[in-house]
Amino acid sequence: MDIIKAIILGIIEGITEFLPISSTGHLYLANYFIKLDQPTSFINMFMVVIQLGAILSVIVLYFKKLNPFSPSKSALEQRQTWSLWLKVLVAILPSVVIGLPLNNWLDAHMTTWQVIAATLIIYGILFIILENHNRQTKPTLTNLNHLSYQMALMIGCFQVLSLIPGTSRSGATILGAMLIGASRYVSTEFSFFLAIPTMFGASILKIYKYLHAGHAFIGDQSLVLLVGTAVSFIVAIIAIKFLLKYIQKHNFKAFGWYRIILGLLVIILGLIFE
Repeated sequence: MDIIKAIILGIIEGITEFLPISSTGHLYLANYFIKLDQPTSFINMFMVVIQLGAILSVIVLYFKKLNPFSPSKSALEQRQTWSLWLKVLVAILPSVVIGLPLNNWLDAHMTTWQVIAATLIIYGILFIILENHNRQTKPTLTNLNHLSYQMALMIGCFQVLSLIPGTSRSGATILGAMLIGASRYVSTEFSFFLAIPTMFGASILKIYKYLHAGHAFIGDQSLVLLVGTAVSFIVAIIAIKFLLKYIQKHNFKAFGWYRIILGLLVIILGLIFE
């Protein structure tokens, strides 16, 4: 049964990791109905580490664009790729400086249904407000190569907000990038790339804390984790392609309304099961 549950959770993670709707919020809801028959320590680690599958999908889909050593790239394109990676590294600095010291405190105090519901609804409203405002405003940044280091750092500051469960890492970074003038497409792509070091780091830290606390992978736990990660990888590829195609003709208001409805559902379930 845990293998089947891992598949379902992997599907949920793969769909929600890059859509601005909060993978944490969805996994929180799923945990009410398909909770793994495992210790809480393993479940908490599993929920973070399966994100590695989704991150690997970005690397596969964008391997050429992210590879500065590609022989098919001109010298200019290789410099632009190195510059992109440097901007990504600059953007993760706020999360490293602020997130690492607060990691344990956030895990202990902020993973509640009240917090998740509030952040889902608040950021849903913000997306709707921003898109209504942008109907009269054209983005000033439509080429990712023109993203400045200062803008990258500002987007990284917005990513810090996603340390609060329910915010959505992609939601915070996309919203932040659009607020400073980036187009939906540029905002979304940079959010994808920013996820690579961010989520790799978060997963490694989670595994380290799990093992350091004296836990070990026993029974079918390794297989459960592998299955969930593999499924999230496959599904995330589909989700990324969908999102990139979707934003070429649509805005993010639908995701905003979806977040509000999901937040209200979290409140209802939280009151029922509390």
